[in-house]
Amino acid sequence: MGAYEISVVALLPELVEPVTRYGVVGRACERGLVRVRHVSPRAYALEPHRAVDDRPYGGGPGMVLKYEPLRDAVRVARASLPAGSRAFILSAQGRMLNQALVEELAEAPGLLLVAGRYEGVDERIIDHEGLEELAVGQYILTGGELAAAVVIDAVTRLLPGVLGHEDSARQDSYTTGLLDYPHYTRPEQIDGLEVPRVLLEGHHEAISRWRLKQALGRTWQRRPKLLENRVLSVEERSLLDEYIAEHASGPVEGSS
Repeated sequence: MGAYEISVVALLPELVEPVTRYGVVGRACERGLVRVRHVSPRAYALEPHRAVDDRPYGGGPGMVLKYEPLRDAVRVARASLPAGSRAFILSAQGRMLNQALVEELAEAPGLLLVAGRYEGVDERIIDHEGLEELAVGQYILTGGELAAAVVIDAVTRLLPGVLGHEDSARQDSYTTGLLDYPHYTRPEQIDGLEVPRVLLEGHHEAISRWRLKQALGRTWQRRPKLLENRVLSVEERSLLDEYIAEHASGPVEGSS
């Protein structure tokens, strides 16, 4: 199986590159499990000063990325990807990235990520080049490069052979539909705080029930909407009822 191919179109690839040099993604790149290429629209600007932006029609603040250099960069970047690759432009107006979508992208043969800048891009490029719009959160960034790095990190860790333990990705928060349970390590006691006794007693069934109960409870407190679409088993319902009885304050205000 060859490397998972990712092409990034960005004016500032320096903001994307660090994610490919360190940690899990860096090791995946070193081992040839993923390959990330960068293409700059500035390389395809025709004007003497390599201008890639211009004033918006209709007036208003800021500048807009021009159609021609972005179009040419997108086509060059796409040419290096296998057929069937997904293509996105990072945009605050786009579909919200979630774990289900990350899993979809990890199953695709490749990925094109286009990072906008300034006030945005010429809208015609989105339709003409068949780009899906993708947002990584409900906030505004100065450019799409950091958002592209987030997508690369999230997708890469799901690729076969990337994580050291095959269960690591499967047990992640959101992959299971629940938030994660609490984690502890040595020392057993510190600053007057102790590790929950159940984790020290070595009863695997009891540990599994405790972890499931904590995951259900945290989700109920912090992301209750995740439970709305989940059909709870009899055991899960019982564990959640126990957690709720122990934490009668209810969900965290403003959680969703």
